[in-house]
Amino acid sequence: MDLLNVINTKELFLYFLVIIFVLYIVRGMFRLVVWSKKMPKGAFVFLAIFPLISIFPIPPQEIKKLERIKQEQIKEEDENGEPKDKESDEM
Repeated sequence: MDLLNVINTKELFLYFLVIIFVLYIVRGMFRLVVWSKKMPKGAFVFLAIFPLISIFPIPPQEIKKLERIKQEQIKEEDENGEPKDKESDEM
């Protein structure tokens, strides 16, 4: 009987609703991808909705990591002696 007292029906119902909501979102996304693959118009709609992800900003830590990686690649190219401009070798 202690287990029944610990389980709150409101919390259980809330968890159930969250799980159902997530499943509907996943199902909807899957159906959207399948629909967009079948129809060219669907692909355009999918591509129109896709940029909404850009609403969420990229964290500054990730931007710093990318800048550091680019600098390391430039240093490696300089150390290896590879030319920066490959077109100048072809001329």
